[in-house]
Amino acid sequence: MSRASLEKKPAEVASMFDGIARRYDLVNDLVSLGQDRRWRRATVDAVAAMPGERVLDLAAGTGTSSEPFAADGAVVVPCDFSLGMLRVGKARRPDLPFVAGDATRLPFADGAFDAVTISFGLRNVVDTSAALREMLRVVRPGGRVVICEFSHPTWAPFRTVYMEYLMRALPVVAGAVTKDKGSYEYLAESIRAWPTQAELAHLMLDAGWEHAAYRNLSAGIVALHRAVRPA
Repeated sequence: MSRASLEKKPAEVASMFDGIARRYDLVNDLVSLGQDRRWRRATVDAVAAMPGERVLDLAAGTGTSSEPFAADGAVVVPCDFSLGMLRVGKARRPDLPFVAGDATRLPFADGAFDAVTISFGLRNVVDTSAALREMLRVVRPGGRVVICEFSHPTWAPFRTVYMEYLMRALPVVAGAVTKDKGSYEYLAESIRAWPTQAELAHLMLDAGWEHAAYRNLSAGIVALHRAVRPA
């Protein structure tokens, strides 16, 4: 299935996440066998935010990805377009300044942040390139971006097994917990249709970022992309 055939309107995607918000973090732990916590820690380490630095955490959902930045002393702003996710997050962490926002039209001033990060959310944005340009806009010159996203396993035999798990087991397991198998069928398809590691790096360069690089986690199930805004 192509990326084009998966396209949903922003309101449709937001509604989908609203429906699975309350059990989203639990499902992530189950379907990743607990690996999502390691991937998120790697993202925090890659951002390397110093105390007092301003970090924009896009697709923050319930704030699980934002909490480590706050714990390390950064000023983190969790942002998501799903009001359902934001409500769950705000109830759990009222101290965090959750903001509703579309990644392609961010409600922040130019150069407002030292770093921007997005974990497992970029592939659900309707216009990847527009989101990458908006991230560039809201980061100061010399600031950085870190993207943590599902990707393509590097070993072909494992890639075949992984894709079978992704397309068959993930919607069944997640659907049993959330009672919404359809949303996870869409999410599984979105992972399969996502650009390769090198393709995403090129999209970042085309959007204006410099020194785009990536490293694979868990044999390429996830890739961590990094780049900087020109000084």
